[in-house]
Amino acid sequence: MGTTGNAVNREPWNKGKLVGQKAPFKLKDIWALRVRLQMEGRVRELALFNLGIDSKLRGCDLVALKVRDVCHGDQVATRAIVVQHKTQRPVQFEITQAARDAVQAWIKLAGLKPEDFLFPSRLHDSPHLGTRQYARILGHWVDELGLDRADYGTHSMRRTKATLIYRRTKNLRAVQLLLGHSKLESTVRYLGIEVDDALEISEQTEI
Repeated sequence: MGTTGNAVNREPWNKGKLVGQKAPFKLKDIWALRVRLQMEGRVRELALFNLGIDSKLRGCDLVALKVRDVCHGDQVATRAIVVQHKTQRPVQFEITQAARDAVQAWIKLAGLKPEDFLFPSRLHDSPHLGTRQYARILGHWVDELGLDRADYGTHSMRRTKATLIYRRTKNLRAVQLLLGHSKLESTVRYLGIEVDDALEISEQTEI
């Protein structure tokens, strides 16, 4: 079959976009879900959501956290360092007051000890929450916010704070460190910004 002129000239839908990249959550979505989880007493989910946003960790690293990874003694730390499973590189993140309170409440409710997984699985064949279970929980959050599941995934959690920080500061180097990327180009692709713009911004923000 021949092609029409329109078919030849039509640009692909994904030109200039990262295929499969999930959207970050907006601030209004973050607050709406936090309030909902608090009001409904969903302690584990609130801890998972707040820590997921703060840590910017991949899902596999977030679900595998142990209590001792985020606690000093019986108190949740203000900062934590985790070695990423994918890259074997350490990444440091801040734990905000809201996340500390949520995690502390969850640890107390679940009676967790330092050596326990922070988010133990409710399934017998897994010691901690699995990435698929995490994805299902996130899918329900997306539904509750009235958003489209096709646009969001567990990587939305990793991208959210990084995107907010970048929009506020335009500091690519800082976001690169926060995400634990070895190359600035990876951060550029991750944020979905134009390479030329990124390089210009990077030069402006270097000290």
